[in-house]
Amino acid sequence: MRLKVAVVGAGRVGTALALRLKEKGYPVVAVASRTPASAERVARETGASVLPAVAAAQEGDLVWITTPDGLIGSVAEEIFAGGGFRAGQFVGHASGALPAAVLEPARRAGATIFSLHPLQSFASPELALARLPGSCFTFEGDPAALPLARELVAALRGELFTIAAEAKPLYHAAACVASNYLVTLLDFFLSLGRRAGIPEEKIFPAFRPLIEGTLRNVGAVGPVAGLTGPIARGDCETIRRHKEAMTAAEWEFYRMLGLYTVALAERKGLEEEKATALKKILSEVK
Repeated sequence: MRLKVAVVGAGRVGTALALRLKEKGYPVVAVASRTPASAERVARETGASVLPAVAAAQEGDLVWITTPDGLIGSVAEEIFAGGGFRAGQFVGHASGALPAAVLEPARRAGATIFSLHPLQSFASPELALARLPGSCFTFEGDPAALPLARELVAALRGELFTIAAEAKPLYHAAACVASNYLVTLLDFFLSLGRRAGIPEEKIFPAFRPLIEGTLRNVGAVGPVAGLTGPIARGDCETIRRHKEAMTAAEWEFYRMLGLYTVALAERKGLEEEKATALKKILSEVK
């Protein structure tokens, strides 16, 4: 028999978990949220009752605390103080940055605690709902929760891997670089494209095949073998022309990326003389 699910925090991830687990046969019995419209959506689509956080947790065998990261600990304390946790419950959060230990109040009440983070970018509830199935999920927490985590991830057609609590900051940093900083890089190239005179609506479509081809290259042969371009060739003159064309702010960002890229090129076999010359140019402040 499936565990009864309660969700405290009906944002993007909480809503997606509630709706997808309902589809897979998990009864979603209660939802709590600071945003009434979000709670009402989950209730409408799952049949859950809209309740305060403590009462919602009392209804669940599996309690998800999917509030913003900064509130998870205080919400757990609030539920504990109100008697919302009990022995035999599973209490989880979906934060990539925080360890399961932030749910220690639930453990004090006898519950089994864990974190299960979907390695995916959710820009809206609709995208979260679409992208949650098939994602990779990272588990960390009480070993007794691991069989349940495997069951949940299998239901969502995902892939599970475990991580140590002390590794979560680096894991989350990697996720931020892969997702958030990729967005920053995309905005940077769009800005350069606009300044180069390419029509706004044409920039992303024009560069998209290059971006996708690069991702395929890295996926096929890794970043070292997949590196191309002027730094990989040791082309100092091209890099200097880039510098001359950029504003000081653009060059500062570009050169920091460039210095990292020189190290990558050295791993690929770039000659020491060319690497040294590139580092000299990329160390110059405009």
